[in-house]
Amino acid sequence: MKPMENRKKTNVCFVSPKSYPLFDHSIDAVFGGAEVDLYMLGTELAKDPGFNVSFIVADYAQADECEIEGVRLLKSLSFKEGPLAGAIKVWQAMRKANADIYMLKTASPGVPLAVLFCEIHKRIFAYRAASSRECDGTYANQHKILGKLFNWSLQKAKFVTVQNTNDKDSLNQTVAVQAQVIPNGHRLPPDTTGSRDSILWVGRSAQVKQPQLFIDLARQMPDEKFVMICQRATGDDNYNQLCQHAKNVKNLQFHQRVPFHEIDAFFQRAKVLVNTSDSEGFPNTFIQACKAQTAILSYNVNPDSFMDKFNCGMCADGDGEKLTKLLNELLTDRRYSELGANGRKYVEGKHDIAKIIDRYKEAFKQLNEKQA
Repeated sequence: MKPMENRKKTNVCFVSPKSYPLFDHSIDAVFGGAEVDLYMLGTELAKDPGFNVSFIVADYAQADECEIEGVRLLKSLSFKEGPLAGAIKVWQAMRKANADIYMLKTASPGVPLAVLFCEIHKRIFAYRAASSRECDGTYANQHKILGKLFNWSLQKAKFVTVQNTNDKDSLNQTVAVQAQVIPNGHRLPPDTTGSRDSILWVGRSAQVKQPQLFIDLARQMPDEKFVMICQRATGDDNYNQLCQHAKNVKNLQFHQRVPFHEIDAFFQRAKVLVNTSDSEGFPNTFIQACKAQTAILSYNVNPDSFMDKFNCGMCADGDGEKLTKLLNELLTDRRYSELGANGRKYVEGKHDIAKIIDRYKEAFKQLNEKQA
């Protein structure tokens, strides 16, 4: 690996195996909000000539190395291989990336692996929390060994970011880590308005997202059109059963997958986005809804009470009956239109990636200067 002191640019590598389908639209594979967030960061950062950006991605039968959207993509592990072979390939790809800063998002065995790499090679490890469960101790309690390694990794990180103030406070209380609150960033297309005819749900079939609640909601309101975009979550053995439940509801249109670059059209046609998750950090779907002027209805997730502060959505506080009641309220006299318009104003002020990226640029440059 080349020494860092001879470099003029700041080299940042995002270790995000499932991100490749976001770069290559021909790949039909699962990714989540964490991958979308890092994809937005990486591609925006790559526009600055002062940075070299790379991504370590999984093996989707692509070339060992390629460049898309100004980002160097390095192939590493295959999901068909065992964990040891995967770890070796990720390590080799990290060496090949030869970055100053390595950034990850989402708790996994790859997090302590990346920390170990950075400790040995004297590189900078940065981490972005993916959900509240990583910050409040839930993940550590549910994964005894990996949880301890994850907390150790956070304490070794030179730069930690979270998506809301609650997560910042939790992280400080659980592992004494000081994090910066930086919202997820998205590209904001021109404001458009059009006809709206559906109630929308977008996500993976992970248990924490509780997709069955949306199916139940559709069944209760047969006169409304419901649209559900639900990818199979990794390791979900009950997905086929969920699909069958959805198909049995006549007013529910079910999509197993919609390419990311085509999904905005679904938000633009939706009256309301429904989120049924029990816990999240700050869902990217909330940002996608706001930039499309779509009102938000959440079962339990309302980071920093932003929907109340900016009047862009409603939260049922974990109450299923309240969820149905609030949806009826939003549909009455097209109240969703007012909240949707407020959401667009909110997202323009808080989640424009062109503005948010400046905070990362400043942080990365400072970290690199200290390390040199």
